Amino acid sequence: MSGMYRIAFFVVIFTMSGIRSGDSQTVDTPGVPCASKSSTTCEDCLKNVTCLWCTSTKECVDYPVRSILPKPSVCPLNNARWGLCWVNFQSLIITMSVLAGIIIIAILVCCFCCCKCEKIGNKRQDAKAAQQEHARKARKDERKSEMNVRHEEVRQKYGLTKGNPYARMDEN
Repeated sequence: MSGMYRIAFFVVIFTMSGIRSGDSQTVDTPGVPCASKSSTTCEDCLKNVTCLWCTSTKECVDYPVRSILPKPSVCPLNNARWGLCWVNFQSLIITMSVLAGIIIIAILVCCFCCCKCEKIGNKRQDAKAAQQEHARKARKDERKSEMNVRHEEVRQKYGLTKGNPYARMDEN
């Protein structure tokens, strides 16, 4: 259960790092190179959103924009900091991939359940329609037999019953 809290916490922190880029403390100074902030702290380095702090070498370097992730020669992922000083790239990547996997699995499960429920609903509707059709047919047959009984009673009452169904009515 604590794993879910960690994931939620990292999502909040990742979101906050995006909000932090618009913070009043963050100063985007493209004219000042990140290397000039190497002798400072992580917080000073990360005030510029184009900078990456490497905790192992305590250097502030330009974020390698052309490659999405910094190469190990620039800084190992578990030592790279960007946005917030206490969130490293390795845990961020793992967290985001786990969240993406959970979301994809949840979407697939929802799609499967919806399709399954629709099929079950269609089967129920088909069974209900077949049951109603059977009931209508039974009522129709019952009405037909009652009508035949009444017709036969009327024929007997007026003496119209014939031994031969093809005989003329005058002959009786």
